[in-house]
Amino acid sequence: MLTGKQKRYLRGKAHHLNAIFQVGKEGVNSNQAKGISEALESQELLKVKILESCPDDVNTVALELSMQTKSEVVQIIGHTIILYKSSDKELYRLP
Repeated sequence: MLTGKQKRYLRGKAHHLNAIFQVGKEGVNSNQAKGISEALESQELLKVKILESCPDDVNTVALELSMQTKSEVVQIIGHTIILYKSSDKELYRLP
């Protein structure tokens, strides 16, 4: 579980990142979750864009993605979710 200070740090690091995954009208599927999980292993921190056509609520998608990828939701802002998962590479040293 991330503390408030750690989330603030990660939000600052994620600010310049572009969303590399999109969840559309089909919602979250296992292939997407697998791709996001693999990306988190290499990058630790990423953004996911939820499109208007997605049938699910942004909070529901965030919860589902975090459970399927075993990651932490750093922030939900608008239709963008920031996810973090620590890896062996330790790209980000949490405070």
